[in-house]
Amino acid sequence: MDLSRFLKPKTIAVFGGVEAAEVIRQSGKMGFDGEIWPVHPKKEEVGGLKCFKSLSDLPAAPDAAYIAVNRNLTIELVRELAEMGCGGAVCYATGFTEAGEEGAALARELVEASGDMMILGPNCYGVLNYLDGVMLWPDQQGGKRVEKGVAIVTQSSNVAFNLTLQNKALPIAYMQSLGVRLKYDLPEAIRCFADDDNVTAIGLHIEGIANPQAFEEAVLYARERGKPIVAIKIGRSEAAQKIAMSHTASLTGADALMDALFARLAIARVKSLDVFIETLKILHVAGPVGGMRCSALSTSGGDCSLIMDAADELALDFPEMSPEAVAGLKDYVHPSIDVANPLDYQLFDWRDEERLYQQFKKFMEVGYDFNISLLDFPRLDRCSDADWLFSKNGFIRAAADLGGHCAILSAMPENMTEAVAEELIEKGIVPLAGIDNGLAAIEAAAKIGMAWKEEAKDHLLAPPATAVCAEQAVSLNEAESKAALLAYGVQVPSHRVVKTADEAVAAASDIGYPIIAKVLGVDHKTDIGGVKLNLKDEDAVRRAIDEMTGLADAFLIEAMVADMVAEIIVGVNSDAQFGPCLVVGAGGVMVELLKDSASLLLPTTKDEILNALNGLKTAPLFHGFRGRPKADLDAAADAVLAISNYVIDNKDKVYELDVNPLMLLPEGKGAVAVDALVRLVK
Repeated sequence: MDLSRFLKPKTIAVFGGVEAAEVIRQSGKMGFDGEIWPVHPKKEEVGGLKCFKSLSDLPAAPDAAYIAVNRNLTIELVRELAEMGCGGAVCYATGFTEAGEEGAALARELVEASGDMMILGPNCYGVLNYLDGVMLWPDQQGGKRVEKGVAIVTQSSNVAFNLTLQNKALPIAYMQSLGVRLKYDLPEAIRCFADDDNVTAIGLHIEGIANPQAFEEAVLYARERGKPIVAIKIGRSEAAQKIAMSHTASLTGADALMDALFARLAIARVKSLDVFIETLKILHVAGPVGGMRCSALSTSGGDCSLIMDAADELALDFPEMSPEAVAGLKDYVHPSIDVANPLDYQLFDWRDEERLYQQFKKFMEVGYDFNISLLDFPRLDRCSDADWLFSKNGFIRAAADLGGHCAILSAMPENMTEAVAEELIEKGIVPLAGIDNGLAAIEAAAKIGMAWKEEAKDHLLAPPATAVCAEQAVSLNEAESKAALLAYGVQVPSHRVVKTADEAVAAASDIGYPIIAKVLGVDHKTDIGGVKLNLKDEDAVRRAIDEMTGLADAFLIEAMVADMVAEIIVGVNSDAQFGPCLVVGAGGVMVELLKDSASLLLPTTKDEILNALNGLKTAPLFHGFRGRPKADLDAAADAVLAISNYVIDNKDKVYELDVNPLMLLPEGKGAVAVDALVRLVK
């Protein structure tokens, strides 16, 4: 979809009263050099410009239109604009998909009326283009013209408005709100801004992703063009999900699956707008960071401690300096200084720019992934920053000599003024406001950079299966479930299906004691006493079958699994947005207690499965915890991959799958699915 005409218009038609006048005012304020044509059947002028009475009076089809009238008139105007060849329109009106069945019907009518013309919204503020001064926007905004900058796409107009008011010196090339997203959504926006050479990075404020497959393709397209993406995804809490769904009528998506999607696509997910802004600054100035190894400089040991405390909750690493590096730096600092990383360089050379420059350069030439100078600037209405210039300029010079990723970080956000931040950006230094926000932003940018070192995933998301409800699904019994998985290479214990005690005894003799006896055809066997463990002889088997008689018509006689090192659960559910998805976690009786799990989107790979398993809180159990044997993690990953392959091949049939536990044996001995439940669509 070529949106250049709409985003960079030479002619704009506006419809409405107050909002249309604001489009005119803001575009004039921002230096838009094209023509704006107000259209109003009754008014002589809007926003100081003479009105055209109707669309037919316009000298030509406009490149862009801003429609701020009621929803019914919006549909009429969209139809006329589409027929005359307009480049695209912002639809400001509310009362469409988010307003019940009547609104949904009007939304369908609006889409039909638009034909081939792009529409943004409805129920959205629109788009701000700070590269060309195009303000298709019905309100104030706090940005300014830039030559290059980031593109921010939000699903909330108010969030977009608030982000324009930031005073952190983030250069914004485009700000776009999406609203109800009838024809133009995140995938179209990402592709559009990825193609703009003046866009340095893309920021997404996401409530829900309507089409994860299209989103994935668009993000990969942006990565090919070197455009990193950071996202803030609402809906971590149940309350936030309900709010999003109520006002946009869109699914927010399971939060764990969103995390899995972002990790898969090398999108940095952040938790606050403050970190969102700071991360975008890093990506704009320096691009993705190559790793987590950081250095820090400060005149205060207290500040250094604050950095280390904040970093302790992150993946950032402040490595110790080698003896050679320590010895080399001692020639450049005061003898009283304890050389270390972070470096407290104190105030001995505070007013000596040359001396500070030499110290900083020698310290940073060790070769860190990111270099930080902690420096809070005084407020100029009461203080002077003259003494701070020596340290600031010394760091700028050292960074220029060494290249790489460098930032000046203020301990408190308000102590990084916008004027200083703009100066630093011009010098190629990232200005970061606040220790917690700044360090979280460095970590986010490093996650992108480290992911970009790997090949992009070439396995696109499996499309969702046909939606079914629980009533349409039937359960296979345990023997049938295990047979289905065994056919895909999942190891299961030796077992037999029996109906009588005599058959059970014969089966146990063939399999070998000790054995387990279970009822068949019951999903939650343990709850009704339908599992008997560690049966060691014929009498024990007969007693077990007698006790379970009446609970089921058939029983499973199965070999006991010995030498278990750890247990995991492998579950599969079908998500309305993402299709089949996989969950791995701590298994057995610990499932509900620990709630230790990771989600994977399908298709997946063995490496992704291993990363997920090693990321569990209980992962130490896999690696010889307290002298225990190491688990056969390789076999466990193979088993999980086999389960995922079964699900993909049968995605229109599998409603639910649960293997709990998958027992991990010592290295080289495998992983065994001890219990399994598969539910299929009728």
